[in-house]
Amino acid sequence: MKKKVLFICTHNSARSQMAEGLLRHMFGEYYETYSAGTAPSRVSPQAIEVMREIDIDITKQRSKSIDEFYNAGIDCVVTVCDHAREACPVFPGAKESLHKGFEDPSISKGSEEEIVAAYRRVRDEIRNWIKDTFIQP
Repeated sequence: MKKKVLFICTHNSARSQMAEGLLRHMFGEYYETYSAGTAPSRVSPQAIEVMREIDIDITKQRSKSIDEFYNAGIDCVVTVCDHAREACPVFPGAKESLHKGFEDPSISKGSEEEIVAAYRRVRDEIRNWIKDTFIQP
């Protein structure tokens, strides 16, 4: 049976969406992967773009509230931003909680290329962290 993992950030627009897509792509045979936000908004077009660059399609993912997952039998909750960790320090029913804060690429300043570069950097940091953290069970 697959372990259910829920990634949480504030808006469920970039970091948690990328983490969901990355874990599903890398270790989907071992994990059911979800993402949600404490104040959901929309999936960032830049997040979709940088994931597409590494052949991971997150266009069908949507921004969701953590409320949708309270009774979903989540095994592991991962907060990927400090604000989400503060807003949701304990997730009802989760057997395990992890925290790894990543920079918010949506607040990056500069040209479109500089902003996309920030999304790439965060994507790669998340990918490396997942590779080191979610080994095959």
